[in-house]
Amino acid sequence: MDQRPVLVTGSTGYVGGRLTPLLLEKGFQVRALGRSKAKLAARPWAGHPNLELAQGDVLDLASLKRALEGCRAAYYLVHSMNPATKDFAKTDRQAALNMRAACEAAGLERVIYLGGIIPQGQAMSHHLRSRAEVGRILQGGGVPATWLRAAMILGSGSASFEIMRYLVERLPVMITPRWVRSLVQPIAVSNVLGYLAGCLEHPRSAGRTYDICGPDVLTYEELFRIYAQEAGLRQRLVIPLPLLSPKLSSYWIHLVTPVHASLARPLAEGLSNSVTCSENRIRELMPQELLTCRQAIGDILAGREERAAQTCWMDAGALEPPAWAQGGDAPYAGGDVLQDAFRVRLDKPPAQVWPVVKSLGAGGGMYHGQALWDLRGWLDKLAGGVGSARGRRHPSELLVGDALGFWRVLEIREGVSLVLLAEMKAPGEALLFIRLSPGGAGSWLTIMGRFLPKGLAGLAYWHGLHPWHAWLYKGMLKSMARRAGARILAGPEPFQPNWEEACLLQD
Repeated sequence: MDQRPVLVTGSTGYVGGRLTPLLLEKGFQVRALGRSKAKLAARPWAGHPNLELAQGDVLDLASLKRALEGCRAAYYLVHSMNPATKDFAKTDRQAALNMRAACEAAGLERVIYLGGIIPQGQAMSHHLRSRAEVGRILQGGGVPATWLRAAMILGSGSASFEIMRYLVERLPVMITPRWVRSLVQPIAVSNVLGYLAGCLEHPRSAGRTYDICGPDVLTYEELFRIYAQEAGLRQRLVIPLPLLSPKLSSYWIHLVTPVHASLARPLAEGLSNSVTCSENRIRELMPQELLTCRQAIGDILAGREERAAQTCWMDAGALEPPAWAQGGDAPYAGGDVLQDAFRVRLDKPPAQVWPVVKSLGAGGGMYHGQALWDLRGWLDKLAGGVGSARGRRHPSELLVGDALGFWRVLEIREGVSLVLLAEMKAPGEALLFIRLSPGGAGSWLTIMGRFLPKGLAGLAYWHGLHPWHAWLYKGMLKSMARRAGARILAGPEPFQPNWEEACLLQD
């Protein structure tokens, strides 16, 4: 086997995060590319001997060229549909042009791209037009580009699947747009991975375009009914309304599901197109057992889906720690950073308390004042933010970059500390620190909130919440001690950390 590495862009994203370990299992040398090396290093497969980690951005041509040096092939699995990108089509266009130029400069043998099916004889949505443009850009270069075109991907964590899951589970009566009667040919994520990996093993696929779909052609309404049956739910009543626009649909999806309106809108627009395979040539080249929609949904609900806990649509995106929170700047740099901190001394060592810290946001929620956390999440939803309904990817496993309600895991040091970055809408930037440190025969457990306000609104926001912090943090500390089976020896008490203790831990 060729020992030159294969570059996987988007390797912490939904598909890339599943493809990377699959390629490693098959014996390929893999170079995983991401904007945050810390986020890459936290993946379960990061320590594999055949894996290299590369930090770079597809919008930074120089970093992309460095990442591709010495590679023989590359997977292009990125897109820019996220709340921070106003014109995702423009961003995707530039990223694809950079990828094409970098592949040519590196002398790659081939590039493999996963895009969307192009509807036949229909006006395409903005999202599908952009996906098609990326494919044409990549195939227009000097490196042979294989373009796989998929419709809806059925897999736990897929944005389109999670929209369906939450709508069906939460709404006995669904008022929907007319797209609920559009035809779709979904494909299980395990079959998508099989085709992506198979492209490297079949040289004949170089430079070709293939539609990849499962065996079922059905409407979204029929798909909702299959989900309800597999989930053991009463049959949902679906009422299509011709006046419900994609924009209004996206707001409704935003409120009912964890998917942000900025992501839901282009997806909702795409649902108005019938997306089915126009050809099935890839089935002869790379035969595999294609799961029906019922089989795929049944496997997801039963927890049998391959790599179900490893990736989610929420994983994608940059992870940038605020400059004011990192060591190296004086305390006055960047403005007034406000903070509240409380701690308790426990009779248990850090190793016995850490599992409780790591389970934050799982079955026990935030451990205290859950009604207030939920209220804050709903207010954030109404304001157009992410809300708290995202939950967490896995009940016991926590990695850098994971979403945790309206927080994002910014840093995690096993047995020592957890740092969360707030992603809710607020007039400022907020971090939540939870730390364990030795304390005699036991340990100190500390919770600290830090906030960089923006203007007078930020100051008013902080001082309005300040009286609640003592009650909330003290309650969380007591609850965490109780769950750890630890006796409180001192506190909860206010704590004033020094400058170094109030910064993100640095190597």
